Amino acid sequence: MTTEVVLRDSTLILGGPIGSLDHYIQAVSAVSILTKEEEIELAKRLHSEDDLNAAQELILSHLRFVVHIARGYSGYGLPLGDLIQEGNVGLMKAVKRFDPNVGVRLVSFAVHWIRAEIHDYVLKNWRLVKVATTKAQRKLFFNLRKAKKNLGWLSKAETEMVAENLGVSVEEVTRMEQRLAGRDLSYDASSADDENFAPVSYLPSLNSDPAETVERMDWQSNTHDRLAEAISELDTRSHDIVTRRWLVEKKATLHELASEYGISAERIRQIESNAINKLKGLMVS
Repeated sequence: MTTEVVLRDSTLILGGPIGSLDHYIQAVSAVSILTKEEEIELAKRLHSEDDLNAAQELILSHLRFVVHIARGYSGYGLPLGDLIQEGNVGLMKAVKRFDPNVGVRLVSFAVHWIRAEIHDYVLKNWRLVKVATTKAQRKLFFNLRKAKKNLGWLSKAETEMVAENLGVSVEEVTRMEQRLAGRDLSYDASSADDENFAPVSYLPSLNSDPAETVERMDWQSNTHDRLAEAISELDTRSHDIVTRRWLVEKKATLHELASEYGISAERIRQIESNAINKLKGLMVS
């Protein structure tokens, strides 16, 4: 069974065999990222006209980011498919509340809703005995677990520092640490041992922040598109010189280009410099 979704410039097939997570990830990764203008247009249609097709397109174009964020929580031993599903719920809530007039991109707004839903799911399913029920305990759970990857068991001074930074008591930090230790597994056991598998094989990178990564991906995509548009504004000679000097693997030298164009190397450098300055102007305008 498959689901066919018609976008403005293509048709996306979301489906395949039941449980085919790889097919789903491949499909959502193929959806084009919206430009800022397209995003604003769709959001306005959703809020002013209650256009569900616009909401659907906003959601579909951001499913890839949910997958990326969900992968950052694989260290909790929960199914990736379930983490993605919860993240998708957060994305839908974000789309419903997104205000296009604020001036921020949807991905920057949605990441907080996506993570909130995943956090709730992790806390509800990480252990049968709930480890965190209040807002302060939830904050302590995620921050303490992250700290323990670097510090192991906390010393008295470290415990007091964590308590002060998070606004909780030393006793709460100690109790939470004991709860976390209650399900600790061997960190470097052989993965062949089914009863004592190794978390080291699937824990996320210590310096990986899903929110920062998603925003960086969005920035890189937008920058690439704007650069391509700016380069298209250059004259033929300037376009060729900038491309061959900076945008290809085997870069041409000033003297090689000077020989081809029958001008001095200094003149090639001037054309290159003027073209780069023009690109900078077009990129910030």
